[in-house]
Amino acid sequence: MKKLYTLLLLIGSAATFGQTFFSENVGTPSTNTPVASYTGWQNTTPIAFSGSGSARVSSPSSGYTGVSGSGNVFLTGTSGTNLIISGINSSAYAAGDIQLSFGYLTNNIGTQLVVEQSIDGTNWTAITFTQNANTSWNLVTVPGGQIPSSATLSLRFTQPATAQMRVDDIKLTNVSSSCALALSGETTACVVSTAALDNYTVTIPYTGGGTASYTITTSGTVSGDNPSTIAAGNIIVTFIEGTAYAVNITGGTCNFNVTGNSPECKVTNTLPYYEGFNYTAGNSLGAEQMWTNVNSGDNITATAGSLAYTGLTTAGNSVSFDGAGIDCFSPITPTSTGTVYYSFLMNVGTMAGVTSADGGYLAGLGETNANLGATLWTKRVDDTNFNLGIEVRTANAANTTFNTASYQTGQTYFVVVGYTFNAATTSDDIVSLWVNPVVGSPEPAATITDTHAATDLNNVSYFFLRQDSATETPAVQIDELRIGTAWADVVPVTASLTDNNINGLTMYPNPLKGNTLYLTSTANAAMSVQIFDVLGKEVVKSNVINNAVNVSGLNAGVYIVKVTEEGKTATRKLVIQ
Repeated sequence: MKKLYTLLLLIGSAATFGQTFFSENVGTPSTNTPVASYTGWQNTTPIAFSGSGSARVSSPSSGYTGVSGSGNVFLTGTSGTNLIISGINSSAYAAGDIQLSFGYLTNNIGTQLVVEQSIDGTNWTAITFTQNANTSWNLVTVPGGQIPSSATLSLRFTQPATAQMRVDDIKLTNVSSSCALALSGETTACVVSTAALDNYTVTIPYTGGGTASYTITTSGTVSGDNPSTIAAGNIIVTFIEGTAYAVNITGGTCNFNVTGNSPECKVTNTLPYYEGFNYTAGNSLGAEQMWTNVNSGDNITATAGSLAYTGLTTAGNSVSFDGAGIDCFSPITPTSTGTVYYSFLMNVGTMAGVTSADGGYLAGLGETNANLGATLWTKRVDDTNFNLGIEVRTANAANTTFNTASYQTGQTYFVVVGYTFNAATTSDDIVSLWVNPVVGSPEPAATITDTHAATDLNNVSYFFLRQDSATETPAVQIDELRIGTAWADVVPVTASLTDNNINGLTMYPNPLKGNTLYLTSTANAAMSVQIFDVLGKEVVKSNVINNAVNVSGLNAGVYIVKVTEEGKTATRKLVIQ
């Protein structure tokens, strides 16, 4: 264990190599927001942001040293779309020592970003730099001599034609050689990944230590090597998941700020996996530890109440979404053989406004959050009716296989989708759809299958819910998600609660907080009990002795109790707290 050292109160803003005196990583927008009204910037007054671009979390920055990911500024395909940052004070540094750097993405290398500086906000001077030679994120570095020493510095980033561009991690750094300490790009790592908020570490490599007395200022816990006494090593700072990191290092002529966003330390859900959406109504699904948000826009939210289907015992709440917005992914045990099934209850509220002739997909499985398959589609028939479809891969709507049956809005349907891996070729996997299978039945023939020759998934590692657009995604409520590698994992054998043939059957206490469940009846004859979890797995099988059953081995949750007496059966829902 290395000795902990100077730990003070959080200050500072952002950055990388050199003495960074300005840094902006755009934060994490909750939705697409014009820069003029966005409030999630790292910097506040006197720094001001204006222009016609928008702050977004789609297409997060990646692939370069010091990348923050998450939020960035999107410059749309409209010529002249821009971002202006004003109120920067660079007067403490010589112009020859001021280095500008920023992350830059363009979808058309034939049209390149225009970057300018001004000291009065009126007269602008173009900055020359090496433009991107590809359509990936790149770190642009502008050497000293082009950024003036001024107390009223402004920077302007402009998309000059019809391309789409993004910028992120804008930094101004004093690269004077008088600071002997040098930092390289930091890395983040989760200490563990659980269903709770976890700790994560930020590791900051350095050289040139032992040349001054350095103070490290942060809200995290500092460990690792001490640059005041050790020539080269790693500064390690530990933070709580969900908290952005900021580390300020000062000493001699050095002043470094290292900032960025927390990684997501999400648990990988083992199969079979059950999700009853037992979350507070109105909360964002992506904020829960089982899920993570992708893209930007409005949230998929928890909704009070459950959907109902004969034979399924529902628990918790449900989730709802519509139109364009954030997608939610839940990581699952990677699987590359056999069949991976998912099932859920769905209720489409309306198809009004869903005008796309091709339809759109709202759920599926993924190898990554970009390589998707086993997608479930809806397509408008009219305002109150729709078709269901499936696709091996999300290549295009033309490859989607739709059921000709018409389903009604306002009705709850039990859908099951299976992705079957075939090893013969890379384009022979099969996706199947079942609509309203009988709970507890063996796997029947599929309602429809999709077998078009698309490139197969290498594995399934995620389940997702998707909000595409107002013209493709209807208003829909989802409940009782199950994922597994066997039919019984997603279509459980749980008995129906309508089975109630034992006169005077009483089961108490319910909810149960102790270890003993009591049962009585009018006949008061010999009884046996089977208890099933929400996945349909039998977890207790016992005779009732002195009207009592020991359930000490069961965790808190919802169960189905099947009671048998004199050849008659009855079922009850049991809640254990």
